[in-house]
Amino acid sequence: MHYNYFLSAAFALCASQVSAESIKATLKTDQGKNTINREIYGQFAEHLGSCIYGGLWVGENSPIPNINGYRKDVFEALKDLNVPVLRWPGGCFADDYHWMDGIGPRDKRPSLRNNTWGGTIEDNSFGTHEFLNLCEMLGCEPYVSGNVGSGTVKEMAQWVEYMTSNEDTPMARLRRQNGRDKAWHVKYFGIGNEAWGCGGNMTPEYYSDEFRKFNTYLRDQPGNHLYRIGSGASDSDYKWTSVLMDRIGERMNGVSLHYYTAAGWNGSKGSAIKFDNDQYYWALGKCLEIEEVIKKHKAIMDEKDPNHRVDLVVDEWGTWWDEEPGTIAGHLYQQNALRDAFVASLSLDVFHRHTDRVKMANIAQVVNVLQSMILTDQEGTGHMVLTPTYYVFKMYAPFQDATYLPMTIACDTMKVRHEYFTPMDAQKANGYRNLPLLSYSAAKTKDGQIVIALTNVSLDKEQAIDIDLEGTNAKSVNGQILTAKNVADFNDFDHPDRVKVADFKQAKLKKNVLSVKIPAKSLVVMTLK
Repeated sequence: MHYNYFLSAAFALCASQVSAESIKATLKTDQGKNTINREIYGQFAEHLGSCIYGGLWVGENSPIPNINGYRKDVFEALKDLNVPVLRWPGGCFADDYHWMDGIGPRDKRPSLRNNTWGGTIEDNSFGTHEFLNLCEMLGCEPYVSGNVGSGTVKEMAQWVEYMTSNEDTPMARLRRQNGRDKAWHVKYFGIGNEAWGCGGNMTPEYYSDEFRKFNTYLRDQPGNHLYRIGSGASDSDYKWTSVLMDRIGERMNGVSLHYYTAAGWNGSKGSAIKFDNDQYYWALGKCLEIEEVIKKHKAIMDEKDPNHRVDLVVDEWGTWWDEEPGTIAGHLYQQNALRDAFVASLSLDVFHRHTDRVKMANIAQVVNVLQSMILTDQEGTGHMVLTPTYYVFKMYAPFQDATYLPMTIACDTMKVRHEYFTPMDAQKANGYRNLPLLSYSAAKTKDGQIVIALTNVSLDKEQAIDIDLEGTNAKSVNGQILTAKNVADFNDFDHPDRVKVADFKQAKLKKNVLSVKIPAKSLVVMTLK
């Protein structure tokens, strides 16, 4: 068995009883004001493991079906996902990447040792042209991360000119020489990544000065205006945010935040598919801690930027488990279970609640790395599988650019241990988090439809909910459900449909009351017309 269904007695004592009565909820469909930016559903593609090579890119001469070198099956899956923004080339890789090595004839590009991720030798066949052309084909905004850690001001300034200038400038001429006449549109530009760590081990004061210097020379080209993103904090480093808001707040459009659902950074992080009930509930509690982290960063930003000129950009988030046995060390290839899907839905619900500041988020990562949308066969047979997390993003697609709606639900909660405690130690030290057993979001689309997402994270209790709909006269409801026999179930190449979306039939609409019965360990997304 890949899933241990036994719940320890110490942990069981922490759980509150779920009521047999229907949960009462109220949805005010005429009181929304904040838009859920579509960029909250952003993706992240780093030169890490097989995310780029073997994931997005196989080259024109590969026996694997491709479109101009891009894996055909992966491209079509991402196109169907309606990806709004894609971040590249890192991550930690960004501050070790020199863009001129990745342009020109591919057979003349120098190779590169990926010093950050496994020491892999890359041939630089996927560079600026390949990334920006992919974004054009997908219809998404590119988000380019510039090299502050080991790069120069001149190098970064020339990159912006190369990508975005339509004039008779040296870098525009070089781009035309390399086969691209018209400049690309590049909106989002990150000035460094994780400057507090792999991006240079800087202090916030020092990074602020570096930002000011680099930013001075990133000149907007005619027809292209950069949205400049500062390298922000990790988790609860509130001092970092405070210093950046004081020193460069008026110079940046957004500041990043990185948050992973991970059991620390030393030793084992646990398996993605072999875990017990305690580890399952712990992961959901850990993922929801991002809301407290966002609130505290927002409070600092609100004090220093009351007009909300600077956005919060959660450009790295998701689960981080141990690499799958037998895979290459440093390539961060992990499986993706229903538990990961719930981390995704709960996290997206948090972002929706804070869309006044959170304007973009980029899950890590799009293919074959960490909490990915897609897994590809590394044996060259061309197999691909969609993960449970992919289906969450697909089901949540109607929330993109919809108006967030306030909804109140008085659901039950349970106590789950903090990551620093074992179940027994948590009981002794009262080291718990409160985990709501139901997560939810609601929004109104531009064409007036109401979309509601409900995630029942309980392992064994159905949730019956009566939602009083105020301000609408919806006549019909349809929905989809994502669930599985066990929360550790996952899709692989032999069983690609073990976890998949099905039609949801347990919703009834009568006299502006939506009655729903959600099975245990299930995500439901409904549309009302």
